[in-house]
Amino acid sequence: MTEYENAIEIKGVTKRYEGFTLDRVSFSVPKGCIMGFIGQNGAGKTTTIRSILNITNIDEGEISLLGLDHLQHEKEIKNHIAVVFDELPFHDVFSAKDMARIFEGLYEEWDNSVYQQYIKRFGLPLKKKIGQFSKGMKMKLQIACALSHNAELLIMDEATTGLDPVVRDEILHIFQEYLQNGERSILMSSHITSDLEKIADMVTFIDKGKILLTGYKDELIEKHGILKCSKEQVNEIDSGDIVSVRLNNFGAEVMLCDRENSAYKYKQYPVDPASLDDITLYYVHKEEREWQ
Repeated sequence: MTEYENAIEIKGVTKRYEGFTLDRVSFSVPKGCIMGFIGQNGAGKTTTIRSILNITNIDEGEISLLGLDHLQHEKEIKNHIAVVFDELPFHDVFSAKDMARIFEGLYEEWDNSVYQQYIKRFGLPLKKKIGQFSKGMKMKLQIACALSHNAELLIMDEATTGLDPVVRDEILHIFQEYLQNGERSILMSSHITSDLEKIADMVTFIDKGKILLTGYKDELIEKHGILKCSKEQVNEIDSGDIVSVRLNNFGAEVMLCDRENSAYKYKQYPVDPASLDDITLYYVHKEEREWQ
């Protein structure tokens, strides 16, 4: 493979459907990084991922994976990436043993010993038909397959949705192990921000087909804050400092885009830290300005 700085680079990607447009989406995933791709259902996460994988043909823009153009070098790229979908793409009649044979023929670097280790670690039966697996078992099987051919890039679309917290935590731990050599990268789409808060280095927020915000997770959390005041006192806050305002029965909660500066500027008001969930909510309502 070529030397590259960004595992994924997306520039101005547009895809038009009736009633929905992926609108000039741009962001990058640096090598060795976990990027959390955050948005509500229908925000454009799956369309973006399908575009990256060339399952969906884009109308405009450029996409490169592992330093290579996603169209010109599609076959080479797909040998070095792994994909985990929210629904298992394997047929119910196959077993975990069958999947090993199938993947061995698909990937040059398929490592059966690594696969067997994951199967054992996950406690998955080798000969039982996949149709009899629980949702958690199916997801673990997908991940075992994805991590057994030395992929440099792992792309996941809502991979932890519907799994219980214990299984989710186990899977997140495995993703962190996978990244330890610094040469691998992950793009993980999810609307479960608590998962991404645990493991993501960077986050990109998408809503209605547009990127709202992208950057290093800790910096974004550190930068934003929530100021509490009365509805009337909102007028004392400079509009340039405000992302959006949430109104409630007790007053107003104002998302500030520069917590440090605002805490000094508006000393009379308490300013609380913001979570990824908070940041998502307030940016989604940015155009409305005030919401409940």
